Amino acid sequence: MSRRRPHEEDDGYDRVYRKRRRVSENQEIEDRLESLILRVGEKSTSSLESNLEGLASVLEADLASFRSKILRILTDCAIKMPEKCTIYTTLVGLLNAKNYNFGGEFVEYMVRNLKDSLKACKWDAARYSLRFLADLVNCHVISAGSLLQLLDNMVDAAKEDGVPQVRKDWYVFAVLSTLPWVGRELYEKKEQALEHLLVSIEVFLGKRSKKHHAALRVWALDTPHPQEEYLDCLWAQIRKLRQDNWAEKHIPRPYLAFDSILCEALQHNLPTILPPPHHDSYQYPMPHVVFRMFDYTDCPEGPILPGAHSIERFLIEEHLHQIVEMHHLERKDCAAHLLNFPYKLKIPLDYSIVEVIFAELFHMPSPRYLEIVYGSVLIELCKLQPSTMPQVLAQATEILFMRIDTMNTACFDRFVNWFSYHLSNFQFRWSWEDWDSCLQLDSEHPRPKFIREVLLKSLRLSYHQRIKDMMPESFESLIPAKPEPKFKYAAEGAGSLPGTPAAHKLVVSIRAKCKPEEVLHVLNDLPNPRQDEDGDSRFNPLKIDVFVQTLLNLGSKSFSHSFAAISKFHYVFKELAESEEAQICILRNMFELWRDHQQMMCVLIDKMLKTQIIECSAVANWIFSKEMSGEFTKLYTWEILHLTIHKMNKHVSRLSRELAEARERLRHAESDSDDSDEDGEGNNNSGQRTKSGGDEREKPSEDMVDRMEERLEAAQAHQKNLFLIIFQRFIMVLSEHLVRSDTDGRDFNTHWYKWTIGRLQQVFLVHHEQVQKYSSTLETLLFTQDLDPHILEVFHQFTSLHA
Repeated sequence: MSRRRPHEEDDGYDRVYRKRRRVSENQEIEDRLESLILRVGEKSTSSLESNLEGLASVLEADLASFRSKILRILTDCAIKMPEKCTIYTTLVGLLNAKNYNFGGEFVEYMVRNLKDSLKACKWDAARYSLRFLADLVNCHVISAGSLLQLLDNMVDAAKEDGVPQVRKDWYVFAVLSTLPWVGRELYEKKEQALEHLLVSIEVFLGKRSKKHHAALRVWALDTPHPQEEYLDCLWAQIRKLRQDNWAEKHIPRPYLAFDSILCEALQHNLPTILPPPHHDSYQYPMPHVVFRMFDYTDCPEGPILPGAHSIERFLIEEHLHQIVEMHHLERKDCAAHLLNFPYKLKIPLDYSIVEVIFAELFHMPSPRYLEIVYGSVLIELCKLQPSTMPQVLAQATEILFMRIDTMNTACFDRFVNWFSYHLSNFQFRWSWEDWDSCLQLDSEHPRPKFIREVLLKSLRLSYHQRIKDMMPESFESLIPAKPEPKFKYAAEGAGSLPGTPAAHKLVVSIRAKCKPEEVLHVLNDLPNPRQDEDGDSRFNPLKIDVFVQTLLNLGSKSFSHSFAAISKFHYVFKELAESEEAQICILRNMFELWRDHQQMMCVLIDKMLKTQIIECSAVANWIFSKEMSGEFTKLYTWEILHLTIHKMNKHVSRLSRELAEARERLRHAESDSDDSDEDGEGNNNSGQRTKSGGDEREKPSEDMVDRMEERLEAAQAHQKNLFLIIFQRFIMVLSEHLVRSDTDGRDFNTHWYKWTIGRLQQVFLVHHEQVQKYSSTLETLLFTQDLDPHILEVFHQFTSLHA
């Protein structure tokens, strides 16, 4: 007979198995609860009310075992599914009626979430948390008085001195955007306190500076639709809601069906919640202008589009923006969810969707997502709704084209990019004859310019003959030239050029797969036309002329051929491009060869910047040079400037990131060594473990960190210099134009002036985060008070964004 005790009979397998089975059963129940909570409110054979009642009973039964899990899922849903806010507040209300303690815990959890979101600058999450807490007042979970105290505290944050206006704006926006949900309840229970809150907001809005407004508008004129600043527009919508006794027709309120149950429940008071004080590291949402393209007269018979100042317009647009945000990475899902909008029978949905997508695309200073996101979603919408969506989109395009005269320059670019991409997906079909009236206009007028730029962009997505065939004959003057290289050393009369023999010799050598040194040997025979002048005798423009034009012409077959040529003869480029003047000479010759192929020029400059053949400052100076004056208002010129600035910005941010990581690793290494010293010498084994386990190579030395700091400082100096060059050149060309117009007695506000001032504004806005760092230097050196007010106004609009 065995002398082992009974529990020693098994080998532990059964115990482990039982434990695992218990864990897996718990996991299954948790997954089922999560699925039930996430899916409530979706299409179902039962009514929403019975589903909520059933789910509340299920959750109440499981509270004892899965309390923290249920709390976490519900708070996640409150923030991540704001469109189902009222469904989840009703569920929490029912749970609070059944279990008062759970209701209190949930409110605590949500309050902690709100505070954490505010501290972490998660502004949307904070706004959704506030909205959820407000809607809990409707469900008798939270008292109206304690919510009003919270809203008052948030409005008080807008009265602080010495903080950015964007901070004050956000707190007022958060309060105003919450009122559609809870306004009626507060009006019935705390009318005086609500009025006091609204008066405080009105006083704030009356004093608020709106200098940034002009810079963020899509159109310069307010006809036919006013381009309102977002807080002004929301305030007008809230005032209209107040006139209507806080009654709106858009928010579903399932808790009304449970009023008899919910009104019996005990309410919780919110604790005192004070907004965290401002810190310089906090990034607040930028102000924006509300985009309006349609009103009810643009829509055919059917549901009426809510007015610009009705709260329903705000709620519909916010919901559609949320759908775009949630599904922007998956265009098919995004289009399907937009078309399945819950209240599609109450509104002209196609018009609302198109307006919201163009609002995202034209959002200033830059769209939330890549421009192609919006183009691809619009294509999917046309596929899913072929009977109506293409017509609405054509109508929108027509409206945009008719109003293009006063369109913001940055939005003009985006309109060009979107329209050419859209046409390329629909066989380039368009009724161009409808736009032939623009052919009588000046070539710099935005309408003919738009068509020319669309054709140039379409050329990148197609081929020249196709573009030529698709256009009516009357548009011949707007059709771009064939994108071919113009190699002057093979053209007629090339024999008289001083570099022709060397160019022909170079062609033979490169085709014979010569080495870079042999190329330099051929070039050394060329005379230097600058040797009589003062300056750098090593810079020979004829050498650069012959080498750049010959090499790039030999690589003209494709981008890949050009890249291979640049890579192979990189050494020659570096030898020839020792000064900025020499680099500008390289760009000049590239332009001379490829002036009819804009995409090739953009790609080659990008490659030369990457391979450090040319510097960013050389590109900026070349763009503003006299030789480029004919190209100054063309889109590709600014595409090149922006890609140059982006290159510089990426370089600086990469060095900043690497330095921060190195400092962090050094700090960790030092704290680890302090800890090991404290452990004493007796613990040899653990010391060996640390040595073998930790990666010694990862630890940077202080010298390395110092060198990284020097590299970053040098890069920041180059970045600052680049912006100084760009803004100085802008000031020079604009001042020259204004003075000349004044002297000649002509109107300064020409098409050229509008394009140029628009480009200056675009540089400020697109790169606002980087330019902001140098704004005090710019104000001291360039944008001084004696500057022409038209130019100075652009700078003041920019600084007001961060004021």
